[in-house]
Amino acid sequence: MTVTARRSAGRRRPRAVLVPFAMLGMLLGALVAPLVALAADPITFGKPDATQTYGEEIEFTVDATSAAPIARVELRLEFPDALGPFIVDVPVERATGSHALRYALDLTGGGHLAPNTPIKYSWAAFPEVGADPVLSAPGRILYEDTTHDWRTLKGDLVTIHWYEGNEAFARKALDIGERAITDTAALLGVTETDPIDFFMYGDETSFRSALGPGTRENVGGQARADIRTLFALITPDAINDPWVGIVVPHELTHLVFNTAVENPYRFPPRWLNEGLAVYLSEGYGPGDRNRVADAVDSHDLIPLEALGGQFPTDPDKTSLAYAEAVSAIDYLVSAHGRDAMVSLVLAYKDGLTDDEAFTKAIDQDLATFQAGWLDELGATTPERFGPQPAPEGPLPSGWSGPVPSTGAGPGAPTTRPGTTAAPDEAPAPTATADASTFPLLFAGLVLVIGAVVVGLVVARRRGAVG
Repeated sequence: MTVTARRSAGRRRPRAVLVPFAMLGMLLGALVAPLVALAADPITFGKPDATQTYGEEIEFTVDATSAAPIARVELRLEFPDALGPFIVDVPVERATGSHALRYALDLTGGGHLAPNTPIKYSWAAFPEVGADPVLSAPGRILYEDTTHDWRTLKGDLVTIHWYEGNEAFARKALDIGERAITDTAALLGVTETDPIDFFMYGDETSFRSALGPGTRENVGGQARADIRTLFALITPDAINDPWVGIVVPHELTHLVFNTAVENPYRFPPRWLNEGLAVYLSEGYGPGDRNRVADAVDSHDLIPLEALGGQFPTDPDKTSLAYAEAVSAIDYLVSAHGRDAMVSLVLAYKDGLTDDEAFTKAIDQDLATFQAGWLDELGATTPERFGPQPAPEGPLPSGWSGPVPSTGAGPGAPTTRPGTTAAPDEAPAPTATADASTFPLLFAGLVLVIGAVVVGLVVARRRGAVG
């Protein structure tokens, strides 16, 4: 009986030992489940896509799946030379499940986008307010003019795109462009390595459509340094026109100029950029000399400080602005030398102010240089126009009114455009595990292991007594 009893006890001992292990398995499962849920992404994206309709829109789409409500979804668009992405809030139609996300970028009117513009894009979904976003794979689309069957001819740096005329027509334009890039780069001492696309439009309607609604009527070419692209209106029957030998080098000079002065702080004055392009493509010709002389006689000369930004929109004043710009460059070269002109351009690469750049290149500030230029022309100092101080005395009737009260004191925060919810309207955080739960989970795991060890000891002692 004693032996049988002991054998029975021996058979029961493993069952007692297995009980703590079963408890351990259940508790570990309960503890690990939140960790697995935390590690898995609550949102998954499919492959993002983008399709374009020229002159109308670019549609960005992506499929997403979420197991929990999504607090916010945004589309991030990266344009060339932009300081950061353009972010768009995209509404989510349902709380969970499958989502067909879509956003259409409007390209009509003020939303015009130049052809040959590359756009990088990605989607971001936020599981909850303040959480890190879940990101989709990145995508890229090249916005293209699809209204013509473009042909291409590639050179060392320049690639010609055209749809009217034969290959000889395109090759002549390519030769003019390659020579202009080489000569200007050698003059300014820069090395051009990035490719340049040159789109030759054979009809004015397509050309104006490509450049956008704000393009001036007298524009026959345009260089876009941000996308390294030149647009020009050149019909096959005009390829031998001397104007073609001017407009192509003129616009390509702008691209090389941008390479020479590019910096993150500021851009040189417009008159310097345009004046150099005219000087290198056609020189200071009789037409421009006559315009400047007439303005000197009529006291209508525009000061150089007024030509630092956009040129006047009036056609006559626009022509005068270009004539003055090349006149100033011609004076710079004649008075200080061609090397001084190059030194001035390159000085702007350091982000210097106008006075700093001029002083570094010719040991004169801009005002002194302008005075010398005016003296050379025999002109008096142009009269300055601009904002004038208000006359003394009471304002005329109807010119003043009560200041609207916003109920906020000076410096009080205001609602920014694009705000989706006020601070007190933010969605409550969902009850999901985060990094702060790890210490509690670890402590629980330690307690479980301790309980199992105690159980094993007790089971062993009971077995020994039996």
